Amino acid sequence: MTSKYERYSKEELVRIIEERDRKPKFGLVWERDEIDHDRSLNQDFIALDLLPEISCGDGPWSNLLIEGDNFDALRYLRMTHAGRVKCIYIDPPYNTGNKDFIYNDRFVDKDDLYKHSKWLEFMHRRLLLARDLLAEDGVLLVSINDDNRAKLELLLDQTLPGMRLGSFVWRTRQGSNVDQSCFLSVDHEHVLVYGGPGFEFLGYGKSYGMYSNPDKDPKGDWRPDNLTLGFSYQERPNLYYPLRDPKTDIFYPPNPDRIWVYATEERLKPGQRLQAKTMEEFIATGQILFPQEQRVEVWYSLAELKSAIESGDVPKTGKNPVLRLDLPDLEFWVGKKVGFNRPAFKRYKADLRNLNQPVSSWVVPTSEQKKYEADNSFVSGTNQEGAKAVAAIFGTKTFNYAKPPSLIKELVRQAAGENDLVMDFFAGSGTTAQAVLELNREDGGNRRFVMVSATEATSAEPEKNICRDVCAERIRRVIEGYGDKEGTGGDFAYLRVRRIEQEAVLTEIDHSQVWIALQLIYRQNFAPFTDTNPLQQSLTSDGGLVYATQISDNAVTRIIELAATVPHLTVYTWQPGLLRNRINVEGVTIEQIPHYLVSRFGGAA
Repeated sequence: MTSKYERYSKEELVRIIEERDRKPKFGLVWERDEIDHDRSLNQDFIALDLLPEISCGDGPWSNLLIEGDNFDALRYLRMTHAGRVKCIYIDPPYNTGNKDFIYNDRFVDKDDLYKHSKWLEFMHRRLLLARDLLAEDGVLLVSINDDNRAKLELLLDQTLPGMRLGSFVWRTRQGSNVDQSCFLSVDHEHVLVYGGPGFEFLGYGKSYGMYSNPDKDPKGDWRPDNLTLGFSYQERPNLYYPLRDPKTDIFYPPNPDRIWVYATEERLKPGQRLQAKTMEEFIATGQILFPQEQRVEVWYSLAELKSAIESGDVPKTGKNPVLRLDLPDLEFWVGKKVGFNRPAFKRYKADLRNLNQPVSSWVVPTSEQKKYEADNSFVSGTNQEGAKAVAAIFGTKTFNYAKPPSLIKELVRQAAGENDLVMDFFAGSGTTAQAVLELNREDGGNRRFVMVSATEATSAEPEKNICRDVCAERIRRVIEGYGDKEGTGGDFAYLRVRRIEQEAVLTEIDHSQVWIALQLIYRQNFAPFTDTNPLQQSLTSDGGLVYATQISDNAVTRIIELAATVPHLTVYTWQPGLLRNRINVEGVTIEQIPHYLVSRFGGAA
């Protein structure tokens, strides 16, 4: 019998063994071929063809819609957009066992023994590439159902180690399809959140109605706040101590179930440093609010105190007494003036670390919005909203699985700033692009998007093209307007993935593909290639970019003229030696095409 390992060289077999030795002993395990994975990344070169007749606008374009296998598109985008994407949202196939798993992936063995291996490897390869695209403060948001959340979360933990931040839960429907085997209706899905060390959500504006300045404090508005922590005196004994008002000599018993927030100087160890001030320091600055009018008692014997405890006639928090017979040091309270009300902390508005409150992981259903006390909550519709949104654009039911625009719009609002780049490489019908465009119109932002969508063609429907006929058309109508809805404005370039064998790059890559790639590497937008111009140029105040398709006297003269207008000029050409012999100008860098692109892509020309 022929072994599947016979096709590998000795060096590749050593790599397989070493890789298996390095694998974690705890975590998600699935069948995968590391060598085949490495080969798949660079066995060919990916180029993009511009289809201006499907694009929206004449260029230069700020937004991209890419038709093709998203593995190939991600390989290309790693060459052009590495480290530049602030927010990636994806709604991948859920591995439900349906026969509509149409995403082409020629690298995964169809005979996997573990039934989830194909899906896991499919996701792993794409997530590895997506990780390289994220900015340092970027975030990846992934939708998944309850059945496969655990597997996907383990996969993400391995693929993006140390980046897990949490998850959102949102309601997908109002009706209930009950699992008759256990009478449980699963009406929710999750959005998993994985982010870089600098990422944080926008949050919601806090309400400052409770802040005022009745005592005309020079530090400004303030409000009374809790002075306790949710730990018992047994868990934090050093924070369980009597609190004394030095002006009145009234003592306040600590709550044995919720100790004081701040430490007392009397219990600090020699040389001990605290992150916050001590209670005594806050008292000295007037930030501890002691009750002005209250009941004050003095128990002159321990027996009198115990009698008061037994009768419940002692200070309380709510209905719970703060003096009990089982507490230590009851003798301390004998002969002391004891206040029955509770001190508070004077919290200044100016001291707030963040003017926003954090976004909640619980997404409030639109139908229940008025039931929640919070004025600012993450609110989303159900999947029914998603289907209606697409139908409203096309006038008929076109796409069954679109996410509600309200969900994606709020995720993008929370995760991406007004000038950030948003990506969705399972773009489907284009909900994420619509969310970006509508947000820009609402707040005047300049967010840009990169969408990747498949054709979803099958042998039964070879002409099917979801990317062209649904996604592109939806985005176009959102931009231009539909029905009585005004357009958002904007643009997009429609690009199609094309594979070129490594050994054929020199002969098959064309000028338009080179110019698109160069602009995407250097710029936030790109213009179409002009056939009649031997010099394609893009100049900004930061520097210039030139692609010289031909070397002539006029081209050399023009390059020298352009170099004088910018601080630095980078020139790409098929004949770098010839150009270097004719141009000796400071601030000009000359690179070879296509070697420069192939090198960035990861292969060898």
